Order: sequence, then C-alpha cells, then structure tokens
Amino acid sequence: MDFTMIETGWLSILPPIIAIALALITKEVYSSLFVGIVSGMLIYAFAGSGTVFSAAAMTFDMMSSKIADNAYMIIFLALLWAVVSLVSKSGGSQAYGRWAGTKLHSKRSAAFATSLLGILVFIDDGFNCLTVGTVMRPITDRLGISREKLAYIIDATAAPVCIIAPVSSWAVAVASEVSETDGFSIFLSTIPYNFYGLMTILMVFVISLTGKDFGPMKKAEEEAKSALPEEQTGWEDTGSKGRVIDLVLPIVVLIVCAILGMAYVGGFFEGVSFSEAIGYNPAAGLSLGAFAGLLCAMLLYLPRRIMKPKEFIDCIVNGIGSIVPPMLILILSWSLGGVCRQLIGTGVFISGFVNGSDLPMGFLPFLIFIIAALMSFSMGTSWGTFGMLIPIVTMICETGPAAGLLIPALGATLAGSVCGDHCSPISDTTILASTGADCKHIRHVETQLPYAMLVAVVCAIGYLIAGFMKTPVIALIVEAVLLVGVIMAAKSVRKSPAA
Repeated sequence: MDFTMIETGWLSILPPIIAIALALITKEVYSSLFVGIVSGMLIYAFAGSGTVFSAAAMTFDMMSSKIADNAYMIIFLALLWAVVSLVSKSGGSQAYGRWAGTKLHSKRSAAFATSLLGILVFIDDGFNCLTVGTVMRPITDRLGISREKLAYIIDATAAPVCIIAPVSSWAVAVASEVSETDGFSIFLSTIPYNFYGLMTILMVFVISLTGKDFGPMKKAEEEAKSALPEEQTGWEDTGSKGRVIDLVLPIVVLIVCAILGMAYVGGFFEGVSFSEAIGYNPAAGLSLGAFAGLLCAMLLYLPRRIMKPKEFIDCIVNGIGSIVPPMLILILSWSLGGVCRQLIGTGVFISGFVNGSDLPMGFLPFLIFIIAALMSFSMGTSWGTFGMLIPIVTMICETGPAAGLLIPALGATLAGSVCGDHCSPISDTTILASTGADCKHIRHVETQLPYAMLVAVVCAIGYLIAGFMKTPVIALIVEAVLLVGVIMAAKSVRKSPAA
C-alpha cells in the first residue's frame, strides 16, 4: 500500500510520547510500541477522512512493509542465534575454561583474561554474559575474585562492547533503525561518539590491571579474600567431548566470512572501494557470514559426534526462538518510526520546533544522553530505548541548526541507552550477568552502580565538550584522564604484592 505524508502539527508527536510514557509507566515495551503505532495510524486515518478499520489495516500494512525492507537483517539475527546456541551446547566453553585454569595464577591475570574474553565474545550480549560467566567463574573463585567483581566485568564487557562492534546483532539493529540505505555507515561513524561503551571498556581494564576498587565492590573483594576453601569451586570433568576450537573456530569463521560477505555483496571484488562495498547491503553480507559459521559448526560437531543430528537441529530451532522477543521490539520500533517519518510529519514538526528554540545546539548530545539513560534505566531495555529515540533524534537532526550533530546525537542515544541498561536492576543483561557469575542479583546491582555512575558522569562531561566542538577527540582525551585519575585516586583493595 502506498502512503502519502500528511502534516498533522502537534498531533504528530503524540505517538512517540504515548509509546514512551506507557513504557515508563508499565515497564513493558511491546504493548507500548504497538499502542504508539495504532495511535499514529488513527491520527493519519482521521486526518485523511479514513476510519478505524482503515487505520487497523494500515497498521499491519506498515508492519509488513518494514519486515520486507529488513528481511536480510531478520535472517542474519536468526542465523546468528543459531550459531550462538550451537557453540553454547558444544562444550567448547568448558574446554576453554579448563585450559585457561592452567594458565592463570593471580587475581590480576584472571581479571584481565575475563575482561579480554568479554571483549572477544562480542557478537551478542546475552551469549557474552552466559559464556564468560560459565567459563571464568571456577577460575575466579579459585583465585579469590568476588562473584560481584566477576558479574561487573561480565556486564561491562557485554552491551558496552556489542554496541560498538560492527559484526554483532546490535550493529545491524541500530543500522536498520537509522536508515534503510546507509545505516551501517552511519553506525560506524557513531563509534567514536559512543563514549559510554568506550569508557566502560577502559575502566574495566584499568581496574583489572591495577586491582583498585572502591565502594561496595571493595567490601565484596575483601570478603572474597576470606572465603573458605570449600566454597571455591573448580572445573569438573563432565565427559564433554568439546574442545577450545569448538568455541573459537565457528566465531572466527563467522566474523571473517561476514566481512568477506559484506565486501562481496557490495562489489568489492568487482572494483568497488571497500568502504562503499561494506555499506551497500551489510545485512546480506552478515547473513552469509552467519551461514558460514553455521556450516563450520556442523562440520566440526557432527563428524565427532559432539551432537546427534536431531540435537543439532533442535539447537538451531531453540536459538532462532531466542531472538523472537528482541526481534519483535525491532519490528514494532521500525513501524513506529515509519508512521512518524512517512505518514504524520513528526520530523517536520520537531525540526521546526527545534529550529525555533533558543537552546544552543551544542547541548543536544548531552541532553539526549541523559534522556536515553533515564529511559533505559526505567524500562530496563536498551533496544527498546534506542528503538524509540533514534527515529526522533534522526528527525531532529535532518535539517536546521542541528543538522551537523546527527552523528554525535546518535552516539549519545546509543551510549545513554546502554548506560541506563547497565545500571538498571530490571535489565535482562544485568540479570544475565548476575546469573552467569552466580551472584546474588541485588549484590551485583549495588556493587556495579558506583562504577557505572562514575563512567556516566564522565561521559556527560564529554558530550558537553563534543557537542560544542563537534569532534570526539578532545572529549575522549578529557574523559580518559578524568576516569583514570579518579580510579587511581581510589584506595586499592589489594595491599600485598602477591595478590
């Protein structure tokens, strides 16, 4: 069905406001987004002499068109989670844990290795939390690292890493929200402005290497020192046939083939430049990479009878099923964005309002970061937050004085979404991190919050600098100096050289 945009004035901002307000009140994203879509369609239908029935029909027309436009992304996410499910089932994680346990003999080395593994397992945050926790928990227990510290490292290298990793479920989700043509290139441009992701990773490594902790985390580390030996666990021989290669090889094949796939689909091997090629249809290239990872897992697992053929297929089906909830958020947010952009003129109204305001545009990234963080904290979802905010931010920055701030503003949107998600006790990533570390959930939230808030304050200062200077370089330098300075000023929990 063809849609023609109608300017509806202030009514055009009601759908996103309704969706956001309902999500904050109910803590439930799916119905909130759907109600926002329906309200937008009702406004469009009544403005064009339509009926309730035509509004209902157009709602599903919009959804179906958005699914069709993003079919490759849906295929990629399904294949990606099939690979994730297979790798988790293979026993490769346990094999890696047994191998790592023979190499790590100090707290610092174990904390650093946990952080590094969290960085390397970047294709999805849920997979990251459970894999890193399962692999490293016996090792960190043996070396006296608290479960709270392990949960923090897991959480801080999950979403903050995925949101800046080009080959991840998060990257294609964000790219699909930004634009249907050059969304992937825009996503890559936001990485230097994703201050929360970058600074959180810096903080994790600084704390891991220096052993400096503060606040409730310091107390948790001191308690872990005095843990009884029988409370500490090690790897048990479960009879698994998995090897380290079963964890590493499918992921490596997926990443390498995804890059080659994006280059191939974009015509790199026919003379197109690499940067243009990977931005042409990244979801199609990523789908090829995920399929290659799936084939690699099949050739690696079935001949060695790590899994029976039925188990292999069941694993794929279960993996695809796991991606349905976040995929539903994407479809609903695509549809809400389509209603606002294509039908009721939300962008025109918001742009006119911003252009007529006296607010210096340099404050925009700072304000967006704060708003996104508060929304994400309240709802417990970063995907739901940036799904609602990205269309609005994009429309604000399409024309007028805010036009040059699209990339910083989008970077602030993603950073704020992850920041609130990182702090929120009801976030699925926060819950998975405490689950992976086998840590009491409320203890994980209490010990992590001071660390996350320190990074948030530093990033807010950075967005003020970047908003006015329109470059991330100086902001990143200031943030890094401030962050490291505060950490180094904290009293170390480890006082003996042997720790």
